[in-house]
Amino acid sequence: MSTAAGAPQLQRNAVGLVPVLFQSITHMAPAAAVAFSITVGVPYAGGSIPLAVLLALVACLMVATSIGQLGRHLPSAGGLYLYVARGIGSTVGFLVAWAFMMAEPIVAPLLYLIFGNVLSANLNTHLGTPTWLWAPFAVLAGLIVWFLTYRGVRISTRTGVGLGLFEILVFLALALTLVVAAGGGNTLSVFAASTGNAKGLGSVFPAMIFAILAFIGFEAAAPLAEEASEPRKTVPRAVFLSCLLIGLFYLFCYYAATVYFGPARMADPKAGFLTLNGGDPWTGLANKVWGAGFIVVILAVANSAIANANAGANAATRVGFSLARIGLLPRALASIHPTHQTPYVAVHVQAIGGIVLAVVLGFTVGGPISAFALLATVATIIIVSIYILINISNIAYYWREQRGEFNVFFNLLVPLVGVLIFLPALLAAFGIDFAGLGITPLAPPANAAPWIIGAWMLIGIAVLVYLRQTAPERMTKIGAVFLQS
Repeated sequence: MSTAAGAPQLQRNAVGLVPVLFQSITHMAPAAAVAFSITVGVPYAGGSIPLAVLLALVACLMVATSIGQLGRHLPSAGGLYLYVARGIGSTVGFLVAWAFMMAEPIVAPLLYLIFGNVLSANLNTHLGTPTWLWAPFAVLAGLIVWFLTYRGVRISTRTGVGLGLFEILVFLALALTLVVAAGGGNTLSVFAASTGNAKGLGSVFPAMIFAILAFIGFEAAAPLAEEASEPRKTVPRAVFLSCLLIGLFYLFCYYAATVYFGPARMADPKAGFLTLNGGDPWTGLANKVWGAGFIVVILAVANSAIANANAGANAATRVGFSLARIGLLPRALASIHPTHQTPYVAVHVQAIGGIVLAVVLGFTVGGPISAFALLATVATIIIVSIYILINISNIAYYWREQRGEFNVFFNLLVPLVGVLIFLPALLAAFGIDFAGLGITPLAPPANAAPWIIGAWMLIGIAVLVYLRQTAPERMTKIGAVFLQS
């Protein structure tokens, strides 16, 4: 294993398993994912939305296993791009890092938009306040996250534990209430492909896009490898457990909502799930079964947005730090604060850029929800592509560098299954119909996502060519592991 020496170092042994686990869990934003991300897939899958969640869970468990396998030998703040660099090569590793530097930094502003919208929409409904208040609320969310990430990972990850537990317990309690209230309506038919939709798997695969979106972030523990206690054990466990536990949480929540609301009614364009409570169905469900207790659900979603944005900012700044450390980004981003031992320059850049992006994009495309749809689609396409490459890297790395440990199940079958399950969702994300399933193109503004990604990757290729010609030694450092054995 190659280890870089003399480079700036992050704080060692700052966090244990539980904080690292909740780095991934809060990055998945369980409450916000249930209330927003997966809900967008309901008009596609209808009463089969739990099946879409189940397929996404299986696919993500496959890549979680691959991340765990690679993390045993490659613990670094570089995370996913390092795995691909060592598995497939430095060129692909650089392009993954480049793509990740678009996807990961937009997670925080995406959540600022949710925070702003949740508070503004409910204040408008109950108090008649102006809808544009989403913008100052989004800025407030950005300032909170800025403070947490600047002060240090020891504070921000511990904060994530408390915030994550609160939102999970609220939605678990609501889901349990819905299951009990459903009574004789409880049924396993929601795991069949054609329940309450028109095209079976042709309806389920597009819904998977938004189910996978809900899982994005389970890998967020990887960039904390240099700050975790026993990272070769802690990070793989945190990645797998976060994916499994929150995946089961999603399944239970959407099983509960579907059987309570009625599987046959879920996709109804006039009286379906998304029409409940003016497009905020989970608050509407809470109002039906809890009365005034729906306020707790609003707080849980707002809390989820802050916790997720905090985790996303932590992950993004650590990857930026790692790339700057080897000279692929400006060296200033590798600066470590003398007191808090955090990459404070990267933190400032992420904070300012995230706040500006959320506010400007929200006003440009017609509101926080439209901005959320665009940013979420960009993130999903990039991350699913990276997940596929991670699975391939698992196979390649163990075959080339760890042949003695190569396991047919963990280093061949598991990653292959993951690739095969992710591919239909990726094609659906591009709006590509396949196998006669009748998948429809993405609607505006989300349909701009492939073009935005394409333009970003073309710039990345140009940067790659430039570095190959002017500073080839920097490219060789992509596969370096900045951690002592």
